[in-house]
Amino acid sequence: MNFSLPERARFVGEVRATVRLALPLICAQLAAMGSNVVDAVLSGHVSAHVLGAVAVGASVWTLAIVTGIGMMMAVPPAVAQLDGAGRRAEVGGVFHQALWLALGMGAVLWFAVRHAGPLIDLIGVTPSLRHDVQRFLLAISWGAPALTSYFALRGLSEGLSLTRPSMYFSLGGLLVLVPLGYVLMFGKLGIPPQGAHGCGMATALALWLEALGFGIYVLRHRNYRGLGLFARLERPDFARIGALARVGGPIATTLLAEAGLFVATALIISTLGEDVIAGHQVAMNIASLFFMIPLGLAMAITVRVGNAVGRGDERGVRYAGLCGIALTLVTQLVSASVMLGLPHAIASLYTRDPVVLALAAQLIMLAGVFQLSDGIQVASNGALRGLKDTRVPMAITLFAYWLVGMPVGWWLGIHRGLGAHGMWIGLIAGLSVAAVMLFTRFCRSAWKLRWRLPPLPANAKTGYA
Repeated sequence: MNFSLPERARFVGEVRATVRLALPLICAQLAAMGSNVVDAVLSGHVSAHVLGAVAVGASVWTLAIVTGIGMMMAVPPAVAQLDGAGRRAEVGGVFHQALWLALGMGAVLWFAVRHAGPLIDLIGVTPSLRHDVQRFLLAISWGAPALTSYFALRGLSEGLSLTRPSMYFSLGGLLVLVPLGYVLMFGKLGIPPQGAHGCGMATALALWLEALGFGIYVLRHRNYRGLGLFARLERPDFARIGALARVGGPIATTLLAEAGLFVATALIISTLGEDVIAGHQVAMNIASLFFMIPLGLAMAITVRVGNAVGRGDERGVRYAGLCGIALTLVTQLVSASVMLGLPHAIASLYTRDPVVLALAAQLIMLAGVFQLSDGIQVASNGALRGLKDTRVPMAITLFAYWLVGMPVGWWLGIHRGLGAHGMWIGLIAGLSVAAVMLFTRFCRSAWKLRWRLPPLPANAKTGYA
């Protein structure tokens, strides 16, 4: 790119627009992580048994969350492209079909979570925990339709470049979860103690309150007027629902592949001893916390690229994607510097056990190594979602994680005896291959857009305001 003064101004404008969208999304993702922390803290104060049941149940529930969120991630690019094209009158129709998809997915996930017995057996849950794990899942399953509906609302709002509501209602859900969990799990206000079952009930109720609150906000706020969202609810149009599912299905598969890689890594490491799994959990918690920053940026990149596609702005697509990826690299350099420079200080916040502390610090340094590749892969994926390009990225992810990352980790960690270090090197390998392939895919796609985009009007807006 020729960085003349106008081009430099455009670059700065794109960065500012991406940051403005991303900051609330990062806060929303951190609030979502906070919900897991609340559940763990409250459960741990009830008993170790309840903590164990909730931990296992939450692992199963996470698979449902990832599937539901992945499917509904088809909504932001669809709305963003319409918004960028100035076709806001069509947004309501897309949203209605997204709601039908959300309710259908919610029903499927409700059924799947309630019948997760075979998966619990596969995990090898201790028989003493099985009953409470099942009760937790039965309770939390009622939150599945609320979860998918909430992300349909988030997709609508984020696709319109309105990301603050996602932050508001994610934080609100976290604030509601604390008293609900306390009352139901410990048995207050005349309610008998519910333990793990109460944790599931509290989470499901919090999800419904989030979804209902978001729905009322969208109904009443002026930013959503003129879209025809609630004037008349369209009937299910299976062709349009299918179009959303064809974008969202591969995203869900991609997220499941990534989540599955980390779950499988944890299960393999858990066979190496309590100290090893403890060190792994500390390092993974830190890595997950830092990952919320590039994840929020990736969501913003999706919207910016989708807007540019809708405007028919080929150069805008490249700016949105490459500026977003560059911005992500800057944040990842900071994260990597912190992890590589202060591994012992970070690990000491979690444990004082010298063996666990030493291992956790070493793994945190490995996490610092994969910050750049992790940032590039998630940002590139976000840019590709803005193009509604999800099938090839799904294949790339499956290849990189399961045909590169897991075999390398298994060979080094188990066959070569490097233990947790070897498994984490496998994660680095998988994420690095994904980063290179996804970034290459975006560059090729962005430079071949001219034949697929409508002509850019002379008075088109760039969306930097």
